[in-house]
Amino acid sequence: NSHILLSEVTMLLICCCICKDLCQHRHKCFLFHISDLHLGKRVHEFSMLEDQEYILREILRLIDDEQPDGLLVAGDVYDKAVPPAEAVGLFDRFLCELADRRVPTFVISGNHDSPERIAFGSQLMQPSGIHMSPVYDGNIAPISMQDEYGTVDVYMLPFIKPAHVRRFCDDEITTYTDAINHVISKLSINHDNRNILVTHQFVTGSSRSESEEISVGGSDNVDAYVFDPFDYVALGHIHSPQNCGAEHIRYCGTPLKYSFSEAKDHKSVTVIELTEKGKVSYKTIDLVPQHDLVELKGTYNELTLRSFYEGTTWPEDYTHITLTDEEDIPDAIGKLRTVYYRLMKLDYDNKRTRSSMEISGATDVESKSPLELFSDFYELQNNQPMNSEQLEYMKSLIEKTWEGEQ
Repeated sequence: NSHILLSEVTMLLICCCICKDLCQHRHKCFLFHISDLHLGKRVHEFSMLEDQEYILREILRLIDDEQPDGLLVAGDVYDKAVPPAEAVGLFDRFLCELADRRVPTFVISGNHDSPERIAFGSQLMQPSGIHMSPVYDGNIAPISMQDEYGTVDVYMLPFIKPAHVRRFCDDEITTYTDAINHVISKLSINHDNRNILVTHQFVTGSSRSESEEISVGGSDNVDAYVFDPFDYVALGHIHSPQNCGAEHIRYCGTPLKYSFSEAKDHKSVTVIELTEKGKVSYKTIDLVPQHDLVELKGTYNELTLRSFYEGTTWPEDYTHITLTDEEDIPDAIGKLRTVYYRLMKLDYDNKRTRSSMEISGATDVESKSPLELFSDFYELQNNQPMNSEQLEYMKSLIEKTWEGEQ
């Protein structure tokens, strides 16, 4: 009997330890944050649709691995207000996959999107857990989620301009900060809950890249203080991942590189972790593209040596090549594409391109021969004189021209 009693006590102690451990590791709310898909985008006339389909499959794979409680898509779903049919079909398939997985999804429109097209069918999709932001009408109601720490309220604010807000208020709205501040001040925020804002704006101090639209004079700036009521602000619009003044105000960046200014970026999904009120953290999970954007520099002979590119992914990647040859290579782009199949951009870095000389009217025109005048022009334009072969060619060409006129 004593052995039985000891065994029962041991089991009870084990159960208590398990319960204590479970209490210390209660379920936390995990959310994925992505933005700026720009479906249908072309980069240097290359369609990115195949690469976009690949990266969306990668995001779905991460969702299967991580099992987040929701997905925030912070605007610029498409690259154009009227996207191509292939881009619409791709996003439709992505949403269907999310609905099948029962992942609550929150999608807002960005400055590249048509808010009416993003809002289309939103009421039909909502029962499937797909929440599309309506066109801004002066009212924003939160969508609530529950976990063991209480309620998480998600507010969806699509891209808006001051003019959009002025329609629904009597306040003087002149700047983007005024507009966003007014919208947030009118929300019925329960400050006991954990509150998330999904929006698409340019926050003052953010670092832009070449693939974003830039307003003249930074007129689209929104000051970060307007976001104070929120525990986390899931931003879209800026293509490089970064925080804005505080860790809870964050751009996740694009899932793909859309300009060579982003070549050194590491694209990722931001994963937000919410526990009790006031405790929010995040981590990132890298996204590896099907084809990277890379920049290469060297002479034509160096770049076409098998030993230079062998063992790399460069022949399959999207490339920007800068040639350092002093002489232009005839049909360089065609020749280089036999090695670098997705060569997007080609330029030169040499004496001619590094120096900038103003070409003005020639002097001593009457005293110089046509060959001398052309030689002067060539040197001004290219920052180097013609070589002997070029001189002989021009001399024979001028002589033929003169003979024809006589």
